[in-house]
Amino acid sequence: MKRFLMHTLLPAALLLSIGMVQAGSHGHEAGAFHPVKVHMPFVRLMPPGQPNTAAFMTLENTGGKDLAVVSAESGVSRVVELHTHTMHEGVMRMREIDRIEVAAGGRTELKPGGLHVMLIGLHEPLQEGQVVEVTLVYDDGSRQLVEAPVRDPGDMMPGHGHGPA
Repeated sequence: MKRFLMHTLLPAALLLSIGMVQAGSHGHEAGAFHPVKVHMPFVRLMPPGQPNTAAFMTLENTGGKDLAVVSAESGVSRVVELHTHTMHEGVMRMREIDRIEVAAGGRTELKPGGLHVMLIGLHEPLQEGQVVEVTLVYDDGSRQLVEAPVRDPGDMMPGHGHGPA
């Protein structure tokens, strides 16, 4: 019995524990705890033929250390970039940025006219109500899956579209 334990169960337990450590080193996956809570995610519905759109949400860092989103991924588009809008000589311009900071204990809003995740080169038109998966990648190596429904932005503005007035 001792031989069985030493040559069969011990190596199996060791491999299992190594596998668990490796799985944990890849960061946070869907359903796992992550210090950043995502509120009200959505992807903007665009008119037919428009090849690009954006994802918006509020990020709340409930942890004790500052984090930053350093990239994002999604299977719905050819390219995914982090963007912001800046005013240049009276003209609002969109530009790519390296990171979106989320301070410990703070909130960062990704909203139209500000910070957002740009989805460039959509593989197919998105439909209202469709759920788009966007993975946020943080500077600590963690990853967070966000499920963002596609919405008409007019539906979210009082007095516009079919939303509440």
